[in-house]
Amino acid sequence: MFRWDIFFHFLYQDPNWFFLRAAWTTLWISVAAQSLGVVLGTFLALMRMSRFPLLSWPARAYIWFFRGSPLLVQVLLIYNGLPRVAPDNPFFLFPDWACVLIAFSLNEGAYMAEITRAGITSVDAGQMEAAKSLGMPYALAMRRIILPQAARVIIPPLGNEFNNMLKTTSIASVIGLFELTHAASELGAPSFSVFELLILATLYYLFMTTLWGYAQNWIEKRLDPNRTNKAQIREGKSWTQRILGFGSQPAGQLVSGR
Repeated sequence: MFRWDIFFHFLYQDPNWFFLRAAWTTLWISVAAQSLGVVLGTFLALMRMSRFPLLSWPARAYIWFFRGSPLLVQVLLIYNGLPRVAPDNPFFLFPDWACVLIAFSLNEGAYMAEITRAGITSVDAGQMEAAKSLGMPYALAMRRIILPQAARVIIPPLGNEFNNMLKTTSIASVIGLFELTHAASELGAPSFSVFELLILATLYYLFMTTLWGYAQNWIEKRLDPNRTNKAQIREGKSWTQRILGFGSQPAGQLVSGR
């Protein structure tokens, strides 16, 4: 029988802010891991595209390993494996949150490397040639010419990666990190109400991913080079044209659309 009393108790009262603190842990780890993954992925993409084998092959091997092995295994390798490398060295004894952050960042870097590479290759090669003809070095041309144009291709899958990162943090529960999934299991175990609190944790996940969906949509619109023309065309249509697809156009609002 579903324990509605426990569900609403933690939904409206949340003693000691258990779920809010767990949601904050989920959020900041997602933001930090995604940010580090973007930086790492950018460098890996540039290495992967290099004509020098000493740069391209290590990047290929890195991407092959972290995309080909499960993230859960990578977390466990860092959490359980690093202390065995040097048992007497406290440097390898990372706290649980650090192990999760390292594993998530390294894994995300491999995926962002391929996303960034796809964005860079989508830019016409003539752009780089034109930049070089103006005397720009490779790094400056990449930073000022190529990457800003590639961002329009990179942002949508990057947003999806962050949405996935918010949910993937549940993997951290296997090593005892107090995030949403672990909080639901830990708090529900004494009263055998794990299912009820997992439903509550799902609501928190849905709330965060929904907010991010609106933010991603806003960012994509800002990066749309045709947003001005689209706004003018939309303003030039009556409500019947926008909703039903037919109807008269208000006088004085005819827009060419070009």
